[in-house]
Amino acid sequence: MAAVLGRAAGRAGPGAVLGRAVPGRAVPGQAVPLPARGCGHAAGWDRRERSYWRALRRRVLGPPAPPFAAPVQVGAPVLRGAAAAVSPERLGGPELRRLAAALAAGLRGRPCLGLSAPQLGVPLRVFAAELPPARCARYPPALRQAHRIEPFPLRVLVNPSLRVLDARLVTAPEGCASIHGFSAYVPRHWAVHVSGVDELGVPVSWEASGWAARIIQHEMDHLDGILYIDRMDTRTFTNVGWMELLD
Repeated sequence: MAAVLGRAAGRAGPGAVLGRAVPGRAVPGQAVPLPARGCGHAAGWDRRERSYWRALRRRVLGPPAPPFAAPVQVGAPVLRGAAAAVSPERLGGPELRRLAAALAAGLRGRPCLGLSAPQLGVPLRVFAAELPPARCARYPPALRQAHRIEPFPLRVLVNPSLRVLDARLVTAPEGCASIHGFSAYVPRHWAVHVSGVDELGVPVSWEASGWAARIIQHEMDHLDGILYIDRMDTRTFTNVGWMELLD
């Protein structure tokens, strides 16, 4: 891209007028100003307008409000800011109970083991995690044994605090509902303890190792604006559907 721009900037276009720019035309020796966007499809150069029906729905119903029904994707500012603590007077209130229900529904509605409030557009220090037995059984037995993948019930943690119990780092693949379609290997501590309260203000204490500890650390990172891509082995970053894309 830089080389192409360099060549274009060195040519005298027919619209050049002695150092004065004619709108939409180049000045010799001066780079052509471009919109402040990156290159490629993902940067939005070919972004489509909403369909008529989507635009009509947005006009009638207004924009969606958090907590969203689906996780926001990387690029959303809420994923990169530190979440705020939940004040004591909000515990047990309708807003927090609605958020906890949305997190639980998000976990059960997609292949997701942990979900944080920022991922649903709510910048609060809240996350939920669950690994039902049926979902646990889908993992290969060798992987379950190596990474201690065991079922655990739904837990909602508000204002969680993390303490490392076993600082050994174990590297394993991770995905994220907010980086849909990709995975990478990420080092995590083997055992941790997390404590806080649930949405009703009831104390929660959870000592976890293996896969559960990995999930906790992943979600705690979300509350600090950190994504797994910040900690991953970059050479292992993978589009999980790359083989299907070749078909």
